Amino acid sequence: MEHGSSGLQRIVREVATFGAVGGAGLLVNLVVFNLVRHLTELPVVRASVVATVVAIVFNYIGFRYFTYRDRDKSGRTKELTLFLLFSVVGLVIENGILYAATYGFGWDSPLQSNVFKFVGIGIATLFRFWSYRSWVFKTLPAREAVASAESFLEEAEQAPVRKPSRPEQRVL
Repeated sequence: MEHGSSGLQRIVREVATFGAVGGAGLLVNLVVFNLVRHLTELPVVRASVVATVVAIVFNYIGFRYFTYRDRDKSGRTKELTLFLLFSVVGLVIENGILYAATYGFGWDSPLQSNVFKFVGIGIATLFRFWSYRSWVFKTLPAREAVASAESFLEEAEQAPVRKPSRPEQRVL
């Protein structure tokens, strides 16, 4: 039973650290979005794409060195490629919602843009959490083996010990 609760504790910690990095990334995304929107002549969705790219870089650093620091680091090129691939899918989800609100419904006031940017980030975050933990920042196989061995040892310690009924005879 303890092994299951430690697994639950691990996922709770992962969600919490993912949320901390993601929350900071959300602030970076929204601040950059509003700065670019108000300081340049870029259209809303392009300003959002710029902000999303800045947040993606920020989040990679946070996820690699904070949330998933204990995960496999051997295939950095593959990891970064997958991170960027799934981040681009998240970018499309996030900015697709903003695009639909802005150009499909004409909701383009600063408040409406921020609301739909926030909704897009939320939906994209669900996808990103699943894809990053499943494909990008994989658990080390050795760590899984150690956890499995620890579970086996715990079960073995709890099993009753049988003593032989008669001593073994040695043959010389």
